[in-house]
Amino acid sequence: MRYDTIIIGGGLSGLTAGITLASAGKRVCIVSAGQNSLHFNSGSFDLLGYDYNGKVVERPLEAIAALNDQHPYKKIGAERIGLLADKAKALLNEAGVKTTGDSTQNHYRFTPLGTTKPAWLTTEGYAVSQQKDTLPWKSVELLNIQGFLDLPTAFIAANLKKSGVACQVKSFTTEELSRVRKSPTEMRATNIAKVLSDKLALCKVADRINAISGEAEALLLPAVLGFSNNESLNELKNMVKKPIEFLATLPPSVSGVRTTHLLKQLFSRLGGTILVGDTANSGIFEGNRLVSITTENLPDETLYADEFILASGSFMSHGLQSNYQHVFEPVFNLDVDAAEARSEWTKEDAFEAQPYMEYGVQTDKDFHAIKDGETISNLFVIGSLLSGHNNIKLADGTGVSLLTALQVAETITERK
Repeated sequence: MRYDTIIIGGGLSGLTAGITLASAGKRVCIVSAGQNSLHFNSGSFDLLGYDYNGKVVERPLEAIAALNDQHPYKKIGAERIGLLADKAKALLNEAGVKTTGDSTQNHYRFTPLGTTKPAWLTTEGYAVSQQKDTLPWKSVELLNIQGFLDLPTAFIAANLKKSGVACQVKSFTTEELSRVRKSPTEMRATNIAKVLSDKLALCKVADRINAISGEAEALLLPAVLGFSNNESLNELKNMVKKPIEFLATLPPSVSGVRTTHLLKQLFSRLGGTILVGDTANSGIFEGNRLVSITTENLPDETLYADEFILASGSFMSHGLQSNYQHVFEPVFNLDVDAAEARSEWTKEDAFEAQPYMEYGVQTDKDFHAIKDGETISNLFVIGSLLSGHNNIKLADGTGVSLLTALQVAETITERK
Protein backbone atom coordinates (compact mmCIF):
# COMPACT_ATOMS: atom_id res chain seq x y z
CA MET A 1 0.00 0.00 0.00
CA ARG A 2 1.22 3.48 -0.84
CA TYR A 3 0.37 6.82 0.78
CA ASP A 4 1.62 10.36 0.55
CA THR A 5 2.36 10.36 4.28
CA ILE A 6 2.41 7.65 6.93
CA ILE A 7 2.16 8.74 10.57
CA ILE A 8 3.26 6.38 13.33
CA GLY A 9 1.23 7.22 16.42
CA GLY A 10 -2.45 8.08 16.85
CA GLY A 11 -2.31 10.48 19.79
CA LEU A 12 -2.79 14.25 19.85
CA SER A 13 0.23 15.05 17.68
CA GLY A 14 -0.35 12.25 15.18
CA LEU A 15 -4.03 13.08 14.71
CA THR A 16 -3.30 16.82 14.42
CA ALA A 17 -0.71 16.22 11.70
CA GLY A 18 -3.00 13.75 9.96
CA ILE A 19 -5.95 16.15 9.90
CA THR A 20 -3.79 19.00 8.59
CA LEU A 21 -2.32 16.88 5.80
CA ALA A 22 -5.64 15.28 4.85
CA SER A 23 -7.19 18.77 4.70
CA ALA A 24 -4.52 19.66 2.14
CA GLY A 25 -5.54 16.73 -0.05
CA LYS A 26 -2.81 14.30 1.01
CA ARG A 27 -3.43 10.57 1.22
CA VAL A 28 -2.57 9.84 4.85
CA CYS A 29 -2.37 6.68 6.93
CA ILE A 30 -2.01 6.65 10.73
CA VAL A 31 -0.63 3.53 12.42
CA SER A 32 -2.15 3.64 15.91
CA ALA A 33 -1.17 1.16 18.62
CA GLY A 34 -4.16 1.90 20.85
CA GLN A 35 -5.06 4.26 23.68
CA ASN A 36 -3.00 7.42 24.01
CA SER A 37 -2.10 9.87 26.76
CA LEU A 38 -5.19 11.98 26.05
CA HIS A 39 -7.04 9.45 28.23
CA PHE A 40 -5.27 11.15 31.15
CA ASN A 41 -6.08 14.66 29.95
CA SER A 42 -7.46 17.25 32.39
CA GLY A 43 -9.76 18.89 29.89
CA SER A 44 -7.15 21.61 29.29
CA PHE A 45 -4.31 22.19 26.83
CA ASP A 46 -1.05 23.74 28.02
CA LEU A 47 1.17 26.00 25.91
CA LEU A 48 3.68 27.04 28.59
CA GLY A 49 2.62 27.10 32.23
CA TYR A 50 5.86 27.56 34.17
CA ASP A 51 9.37 28.84 33.58
CA TYR A 52 12.54 26.91 34.46
CA ASN A 53 12.41 28.23 38.04
CA GLY A 54 8.87 26.99 38.58
CA LYS A 55 7.32 30.45 38.39
CA VAL A 56 3.85 30.68 36.84
CA VAL A 57 3.86 32.03 33.28
CA GLU A 58 1.06 34.52 32.68
CA ARG A 59 1.89 35.46 29.07
CA PRO A 60 3.18 32.36 27.24
CA LEU A 61 4.15 34.04 23.97
CA GLU A 62 6.41 36.48 25.81
CA ALA A 63 7.98 33.77 28.02
CA ILE A 64 8.85 31.47 25.11
CA ALA A 65 11.71 33.80 24.18
CA ALA A 66 13.51 32.81 27.41
CA LEU A 67 13.41 29.05 26.73
CA ASN A 68 16.58 27.09 26.05
CA ASP A 69 17.62 26.67 22.42
CA GLN A 70 16.97 22.91 22.72
CA HIS A 71 13.24 23.42 23.33
CA PRO A 72 11.03 22.41 20.38
CA TYR A 73 9.41 25.86 20.34
CA LYS A 74 12.78 27.40 19.49
CA LYS A 75 13.02 25.20 16.39
CA ILE A 76 9.60 26.43 15.30
CA GLY A 77 10.60 30.03 15.95
CA ALA A 78 9.04 32.32 18.54
CA GLU A 79 7.44 34.46 15.83
CA ARG A 80 5.35 31.48 14.59
CA ILE A 81 4.11 30.18 17.93
CA GLY A 82 1.14 32.53 18.20
CA LEU A 83 0.05 31.81 14.62
CA LEU A 84 0.26 28.04 15.11
CA ALA A 85 -1.52 28.30 18.48
CA ASP A 86 -4.46 30.01 16.77
CA LYS A 87 -4.49 27.31 14.07
CA ALA A 88 -4.46 24.60 16.75
CA LYS A 89 -7.49 26.11 18.49
CA ALA A 90 -9.29 26.38 15.15
CA LEU A 91 -8.50 22.73 14.32
CA LEU A 92 -9.85 21.57 17.68
CA ASN A 93 -12.97 23.66 17.15
CA GLU A 94 -13.47 22.18 13.66
CA ALA A 95 -13.35 18.71 15.20
CA GLY A 96 -15.97 19.68 17.79
CA VAL A 97 -13.59 20.21 20.72
CA LYS A 98 -14.89 23.57 21.94
CA THR A 99 -12.44 25.46 24.15
CA THR A 100 -11.99 28.81 25.86
CA GLY A 101 -8.72 30.74 26.17
CA ASP A 102 -5.99 32.06 23.89
CA SER A 103 -2.21 32.09 23.64
CA THR A 104 -1.66 35.65 24.81
CA GLN A 105 -2.80 35.11 28.40
CA ASN A 106 -2.96 31.93 30.48
CA HIS A 107 -6.03 31.32 32.63
CA TYR A 108 -6.23 28.90 35.56
CA ARG A 109 -7.89 25.52 35.43
CA PHE A 110 -8.95 23.44 38.42
CA THR A 111 -7.16 20.23 39.20
CA PRO A 112 -8.98 17.19 40.63
CA LEU A 113 -7.75 18.34 44.06
CA GLY A 114 -9.29 21.80 43.82
CA THR A 115 -6.04 23.69 43.27
CA THR A 116 -5.42 25.80 40.17
CA LYS A 117 -2.82 25.50 37.41
CA PRO A 118 -2.10 27.75 34.43
CA ALA A 119 -3.59 26.65 31.11
CA TRP A 120 -3.82 27.86 27.52
CA LEU A 121 -7.15 26.30 26.43
CA THR A 122 -9.84 24.60 28.50
CA THR A 123 -12.89 22.63 27.41
CA GLU A 124 -16.02 24.77 27.43
CA GLY A 125 -18.07 24.23 30.58
CA TYR A 126 -15.11 23.36 32.80
CA ALA A 127 -14.46 25.56 35.83
CA VAL A 128 -11.68 28.11 35.30
CA SER A 129 -10.46 31.31 36.90
CA GLN A 130 -8.97 34.24 35.03
CA GLN A 131 -6.79 35.23 37.99
CA LYS A 132 -4.44 33.02 39.99
CA ASP A 133 -5.46 34.15 43.46
CA THR A 134 -9.10 35.09 42.89
CA LEU A 135 -11.83 32.54 42.22
CA PRO A 136 -15.02 33.45 40.32
CA TRP A 137 -17.45 32.62 43.16
CA LYS A 138 -18.11 33.37 46.81
CA SER A 139 -20.15 30.21 47.45
CA VAL A 140 -20.51 26.88 45.65
CA GLU A 141 -22.07 23.49 46.17
CA LEU A 142 -19.86 20.55 45.26
CA LEU A 143 -22.15 17.77 44.04
CA ASN A 144 -20.77 14.28 43.63
CA ILE A 145 -22.28 10.96 42.60
CA GLN A 146 -22.57 8.51 45.48
CA GLY A 147 -19.78 5.95 45.26
CA PHE A 148 -17.69 7.90 42.75
CA LEU A 149 -14.20 8.02 44.28
CA ASP A 150 -12.31 9.77 41.49
CA LEU A 151 -13.40 13.21 42.68
CA PRO A 152 -11.76 13.73 46.12
CA THR A 153 -14.38 16.12 47.48
CA ALA A 154 -12.71 16.65 50.89
CA PHE A 155 -9.52 17.99 49.26
CA ILE A 156 -11.47 20.14 46.80
CA ALA A 157 -13.67 21.66 49.50
CA ALA A 158 -10.68 22.37 51.74
CA ASN A 159 -8.75 24.10 48.96
CA LEU A 160 -11.77 26.13 47.89
CA LYS A 161 -12.30 27.29 51.47
CA LYS A 162 -8.62 28.29 51.69
CA SER A 163 -9.29 30.54 48.71
CA GLY A 164 -12.25 32.17 50.45
CA VAL A 165 -15.04 30.22 48.76
CA ALA A 166 -17.78 28.78 50.95
CA CYS A 167 -18.23 25.18 49.83
CA GLN A 168 -20.94 22.71 50.79
CA VAL A 169 -20.50 19.08 49.71
CA LYS A 170 -23.55 17.07 48.70
CA SER A 171 -24.07 13.76 46.94
CA PHE A 172 -26.81 12.26 44.81
CA THR A 173 -27.66 9.13 42.88
CA THR A 174 -30.31 7.69 40.62
CA GLU A 175 -31.48 4.17 39.87
CA GLU A 176 -29.19 3.96 36.83
CA LEU A 177 -26.15 5.25 38.72
CA SER A 178 -26.82 2.91 41.65
CA ARG A 179 -26.66 -0.05 39.29
CA VAL A 180 -23.23 1.07 38.08
CA ARG A 181 -22.12 1.39 41.71
CA LYS A 182 -22.60 -2.34 42.35
CA SER A 183 -19.26 -2.96 40.64
CA PRO A 184 -16.40 -0.71 41.87
CA THR A 185 -14.58 -1.18 38.56
CA GLU A 186 -17.58 0.28 36.72
CA MET A 187 -17.84 3.44 38.83
CA ARG A 188 -15.36 5.30 36.65
CA ALA A 189 -15.85 8.55 34.78
CA THR A 190 -15.96 7.00 31.31
CA ASN A 191 -18.48 4.32 32.34
CA ILE A 192 -20.73 6.88 34.02
CA ALA A 193 -20.57 8.98 30.83
CA LYS A 194 -21.92 6.04 28.85
CA VAL A 195 -24.83 5.60 31.29
CA LEU A 196 -25.70 9.30 31.20
CA SER A 197 -25.66 9.44 27.40
CA ASP A 198 -29.22 8.14 27.75
CA LYS A 199 -31.54 11.17 27.88
CA LEU A 200 -33.93 9.65 30.40
CA ALA A 201 -31.05 8.84 32.78
CA LEU A 202 -29.76 12.39 32.34
CA CYS A 203 -33.19 13.87 33.12
CA LYS A 204 -33.28 11.93 36.38
CA VAL A 205 -29.88 13.35 37.32
CA ALA A 206 -31.12 16.87 36.59
CA ASP A 207 -34.19 16.28 38.78
CA ARG A 208 -32.03 15.10 41.68
CA ILE A 209 -29.67 18.07 41.35
CA ASN A 210 -32.57 20.52 41.30
CA ALA A 211 -34.04 18.84 44.38
CA ILE A 212 -30.89 19.09 46.53
CA SER A 213 -29.30 22.34 45.34
CA GLY A 214 -29.55 25.35 47.64
CA GLU A 215 -28.58 29.01 47.54
CA ALA A 216 -24.98 28.78 46.31
CA GLU A 217 -23.87 30.84 43.30
CA ALA A 218 -22.80 27.81 41.28
CA LEU A 219 -22.83 24.03 41.29
CA LEU A 220 -19.60 22.10 40.72
CA LEU A 221 -19.93 18.59 39.29
CA PRO A 222 -17.43 15.93 38.20
CA ALA A 223 -16.70 15.92 34.46
CA VAL A 224 -18.46 12.64 33.69
CA LEU A 225 -20.60 13.75 30.76
CA GLY A 226 -20.08 13.84 27.01
CA PHE A 227 -18.36 10.62 26.00
CA SER A 228 -18.72 11.30 22.26
CA ASN A 229 -19.75 14.97 22.05
CA ASN A 230 -20.85 17.96 24.15
CA GLU A 231 -24.58 17.31 23.81
CA SER A 232 -25.20 15.84 27.27
CA LEU A 233 -23.20 18.61 28.99
CA ASN A 234 -25.33 21.28 27.34
CA GLU A 235 -28.56 19.39 28.00
CA LEU A 236 -27.83 19.08 31.72
CA LYS A 237 -27.02 22.80 31.93
CA ASN A 238 -30.36 23.61 30.33
CA MET A 239 -32.27 21.34 32.70
CA VAL A 240 -30.66 22.48 35.96
CA LYS A 241 -31.83 25.76 37.48
CA LYS A 242 -28.44 26.81 38.90
CA PRO A 243 -25.26 27.55 36.90
CA ILE A 244 -23.15 24.40 36.49
CA GLU A 245 -19.41 24.10 35.99
CA PHE A 246 -17.46 20.87 35.69
CA LEU A 247 -14.31 19.75 37.49
CA ALA A 248 -11.74 17.39 35.98
CA THR A 249 -11.66 14.00 37.69
CA LEU A 250 -8.84 11.58 38.23
CA PRO A 251 -8.20 9.48 35.09
CA PRO A 252 -9.67 8.05 32.95
CA SER A 253 -10.68 11.37 31.41
CA VAL A 254 -14.03 11.77 29.67
CA SER A 255 -12.79 14.95 28.00
CA GLY A 256 -9.67 13.19 26.72
CA VAL A 257 -11.62 10.25 25.34
CA ARG A 258 -14.05 12.65 23.67
CA THR A 259 -11.20 14.68 22.16
CA THR A 260 -9.61 11.52 20.74
CA HIS A 261 -12.96 10.37 19.33
CA LEU A 262 -13.73 13.72 17.69
CA LEU A 263 -10.26 14.10 16.17
CA LYS A 264 -10.45 10.58 14.72
CA GLN A 265 -13.88 11.32 13.30
CA LEU A 266 -12.62 14.45 11.55
CA PHE A 267 -9.57 12.63 10.18
CA SER A 268 -11.78 9.88 8.77
CA ARG A 269 -14.22 12.39 7.24
CA LEU A 270 -11.28 13.96 5.43
CA GLY A 271 -10.43 10.60 3.87
CA GLY A 272 -7.67 9.49 6.24
CA THR A 273 -6.93 5.84 7.03
CA ILE A 274 -6.26 4.57 10.56
CA LEU A 275 -4.73 1.16 11.24
CA VAL A 276 -6.15 0.66 14.74
CA GLY A 277 -4.33 -1.55 17.24
CA ASP A 278 -1.27 -1.93 15.04
CA THR A 279 2.37 -1.09 15.68
CA ALA A 280 5.17 -0.19 13.29
CA ASN A 281 8.10 -2.53 13.84
CA SER A 282 10.72 -1.79 11.16
CA GLY A 283 11.65 0.38 8.20
CA ILE A 284 13.69 0.13 5.03
CA PHE A 285 16.14 2.98 4.36
CA GLU A 286 17.82 3.90 1.10
CA GLY A 287 20.55 6.41 1.75
CA ASN A 288 19.11 9.23 3.81
CA ARG A 289 15.47 8.36 3.03
CA LEU A 290 12.95 6.05 4.65
CA VAL A 291 11.25 4.07 1.87
CA SER A 292 8.76 1.83 3.66
CA ILE A 293 7.66 0.30 6.95
CA THR A 294 6.06 -2.92 8.12
CA THR A 295 3.69 -3.43 11.05
CA GLU A 296 3.01 -6.23 13.50
CA ASN A 297 -0.50 -6.98 12.22
CA LEU A 298 0.45 -6.77 8.53
CA PRO A 299 3.76 -8.64 8.42
CA ASP A 300 3.39 -9.52 4.74
CA GLU A 301 2.25 -6.05 3.66
CA THR A 302 4.78 -3.28 3.05
CA LEU A 303 3.59 0.31 3.54
CA TYR A 304 5.23 2.89 1.27
CA ALA A 305 5.08 6.68 1.47
CA ASP A 306 6.84 9.81 0.29
CA GLU A 307 6.97 11.24 3.82
CA PHE A 308 6.86 9.69 7.27
CA ILE A 309 6.10 11.21 10.68
CA LEU A 310 7.03 9.54 13.95
CA ALA A 311 4.57 10.56 16.68
CA SER A 312 4.85 7.52 18.90
CA GLY A 313 5.13 9.34 22.24
CA SER A 314 7.66 9.08 25.02
CA PHE A 315 8.22 6.41 27.68
CA MET A 316 4.56 6.04 28.70
CA SER A 317 3.54 5.23 25.12
CA HIS A 318 6.68 3.14 24.49
CA GLY A 319 7.91 5.57 21.84
CA LEU A 320 11.06 5.62 23.96
CA GLN A 321 12.31 2.57 25.82
CA SER A 322 15.23 1.74 28.05
CA ASN A 323 17.16 -1.20 29.41
CA TYR A 324 20.05 -1.33 31.86
CA GLN A 325 22.47 -0.03 29.23
CA HIS A 326 20.77 2.75 27.29
CA VAL A 327 17.67 4.68 26.22
CA PHE A 328 16.55 3.91 22.67
CA GLU A 329 13.87 4.51 20.04
CA PRO A 330 12.53 1.02 19.19
CA VAL A 331 11.16 1.30 15.63
CA PHE A 332 14.05 2.79 13.62
CA ASN A 333 16.80 2.98 16.26
CA LEU A 334 17.07 6.73 15.78
CA ASP A 335 19.65 8.79 17.66
CA VAL A 336 18.45 9.79 21.12
CA ASP A 337 19.45 12.65 23.40
CA ALA A 338 20.07 10.89 26.72
CA ALA A 339 22.82 10.48 29.28
CA GLU A 340 24.86 7.32 28.80
CA ALA A 341 25.21 6.50 32.49
CA ARG A 342 22.02 5.07 33.99
CA SER A 343 22.83 6.79 37.28
CA GLU A 344 22.32 10.14 35.53
CA TRP A 345 18.80 9.36 34.27
CA THR A 346 17.12 10.20 37.58
CA LYS A 347 17.60 12.21 40.76
CA GLU A 348 17.13 10.75 44.21
CA ASP A 349 14.55 13.35 45.25
CA ALA A 350 11.33 12.31 43.50
CA PHE A 351 10.05 15.89 43.59
CA GLU A 352 12.97 17.27 41.59
CA ALA A 353 12.83 17.61 37.83
CA GLN A 354 13.97 14.23 36.52
CA PRO A 355 16.59 14.28 33.71
CA TYR A 356 14.92 11.46 31.74
CA MET A 357 11.86 13.68 31.22
CA GLU A 358 13.87 15.71 28.69
CA TYR A 359 15.14 12.69 26.76
CA GLY A 360 13.95 12.20 23.21
CA VAL A 361 14.88 11.66 19.59
CA GLN A 362 17.44 14.00 18.04
CA THR A 363 16.24 16.14 15.13
CA ASP A 364 17.54 18.99 13.02
CA LYS A 365 15.95 22.46 13.07
CA ASP A 366 13.11 21.26 10.81
CA PHE A 367 12.32 18.20 12.98
CA HIS A 368 13.93 15.69 10.59
CA ALA A 369 15.01 12.59 12.48
CA ILE A 370 18.71 11.80 12.88
CA LYS A 371 19.99 8.24 12.57
CA ASP A 372 23.65 7.30 13.04
CA GLY A 373 24.51 10.99 12.86
CA GLU A 374 22.81 11.47 9.49
CA THR A 375 19.60 13.44 8.81
CA ILE A 376 16.73 11.40 7.35
CA SER A 377 15.25 13.76 4.79
CA ASN A 378 11.68 12.41 4.73
CA LEU A 379 11.23 11.23 8.34
CA PHE A 380 9.97 13.81 10.84
CA VAL A 381 9.56 13.57 14.60
CA ILE A 382 6.82 15.41 16.53
CA GLY A 383 5.19 15.58 19.95
CA SER A 384 6.41 14.15 23.22
CA LEU A 385 9.04 12.02 21.48
CA LEU A 386 11.09 15.19 20.93
CA SER A 387 13.95 15.96 23.30
CA GLY A 388 14.67 19.26 25.00
CA HIS A 389 11.77 19.92 27.36
CA ASN A 390 10.19 18.57 30.56
CA ASN A 391 6.43 18.67 30.01
CA ILE A 392 5.73 18.19 33.73
CA LYS A 393 7.98 21.00 34.92
CA LEU A 394 7.07 23.46 32.15
CA ALA A 395 3.43 22.41 31.57
CA ASP A 396 3.93 22.52 27.81
CA GLY A 397 3.23 18.95 26.67
CA THR A 398 -0.02 19.41 24.73
CA GLY A 399 1.29 22.64 23.22
CA VAL A 400 4.42 20.92 21.94
CA SER A 401 2.29 18.09 20.51
CA LEU A 402 -0.11 20.40 18.69
CA LEU A 403 2.36 22.99 17.42
CA THR A 404 5.13 20.64 16.24
CA ALA A 405 2.48 18.59 14.42
CA LEU A 406 1.18 21.68 12.64
CA GLN A 407 4.69 22.90 11.83
CA VAL A 408 5.76 19.59 10.26
CA ALA A 409 2.47 19.12 8.40
CA GLU A 410 2.86 22.57 6.87
CA THR A 411 6.48 21.82 5.93
CA ILE A 412 5.32 18.71 4.09
CA THR A 413 2.44 20.42 2.27
CA GLU A 414 4.73 23.23 1.11
CA ARG A 415 7.22 20.83 -0.50
CA LYS A 416 5.11 20.18 -3.57
